[in-house]
Amino acid sequence: MSEVFGFLNIDKPHGLTSHDVVGKIRRGLRVKKVGHAGTLDPLATGVLVICLGAATRLSEYMMHTRKRYSARVRLGQATTTYDGEGEITTQADADHIDQAAVLALLPRFTGDIEQVPPIYSAIKRDGKKLYEMARAGEDVTPAPRPVTIHELTITAWRPPHFTLDVVCEAGTYIRSLAHDIGAALEVGAHLADLRRVASGALTTESALDLNEILENPDWMHSIIPPDVALDHIPALHLDDGDIAHIAHGRRPQSTPPPVAGATVARAHDADGRLRAILRAEGGAWRPHKVFHPE
Repeated sequence: MSEVFGFLNIDKPHGLTSHDVVGKIRRGLRVKKVGHAGTLDPLATGVLVICLGAATRLSEYMMHTRKRYSARVRLGQATTTYDGEGEITTQADADHIDQAAVLALLPRFTGDIEQVPPIYSAIKRDGKKLYEMARAGEDVTPAPRPVTIHELTITAWRPPHFTLDVVCEAGTYIRSLAHDIGAALEVGAHLADLRRVASGALTTESALDLNEILENPDWMHSIIPPDVALDHIPALHLDDGDIAHIAHGRRPQSTPPPVAGATVARAHDADGRLRAILRAEGGAWRPHKVFHPE
C-alpha cells in the first residue's frame, strides 16, 4: 500500500509502555514508519498520539501541545518513583489533611514554576536515561526545570486519595506534582493513577481502543490528517510557484512575510495537501521540513 501520512489517537491501555504500543501498531497494521508524540508511563492511560509514515517527522509539533490530565493522588506515602510502583520512602498519618488544606496549596503549583523531575524518568544525561542510572546505583540529582501549569482543580475527594484535573504545557511531570504537594503538606504523597484526557486537539472522547484498531480492516479511515492534528499551527496556502520553490529548499517568493511573534507555519498547496513546515528566519518564511506527495 502507499505510505500513510497522518496520526492515530490511541487510548493507551494500562501496563503498556508507549514503545509497546508503537510496536503493536507497526506489526499489526504493517506500517514501516511509526512513532509517538509524547510518552506516557506504563501505569498511565489515555491519549497517545501515534505518528504514521512521514508524520513521524511532525512528532515534535504534536509533543509540544497543551495537555490535560486526570490525576489521582495518594496522601500519606511518598515513593522512590513518585508513583505506586516505587518503594515507600516515607509514611505518615494524613487524616488531618482536609480538602481546604490542599486547595490552599494549589496556587503555589499554578503558573510558571520550577519543577524537579523524578529520578526515575527517561530524561537523558550524558546519553544515559536517569532511570537507568538510578537502577545502577549511580548518583542522580535532576536539575529543576521550568514548567507551566495553567489550571489545577480538585474533582474528587476520597481520603487518603483525591483527584486533580491538570491543564499544563508539555514537559510537566504529574508524578513530581503529586510528590511536591505531599511534601508541602508534610505527609508525603504519590501519584496513584493517571489518565491523559487531552493532547492538543485530540481527546479521550475520540481516542481508539488499541485492540479494536488492530483488528479493524478499515483502520485507515481512522487516520487523522496532519492539517487536522496540527490546527494549532497557522496555515499558509501557496501557489504552484511557491510550492516549487519550497520543494527545492528555497523560500517562497510571493507569500507575505511572517508577522511579529510567528515562528512556524504549515504550507499547503492548491489541493489543500500539507507540503512543508516553514520557519520564520530573517523576516521571511523558509522551508524546514518538506513533504513530497506520491
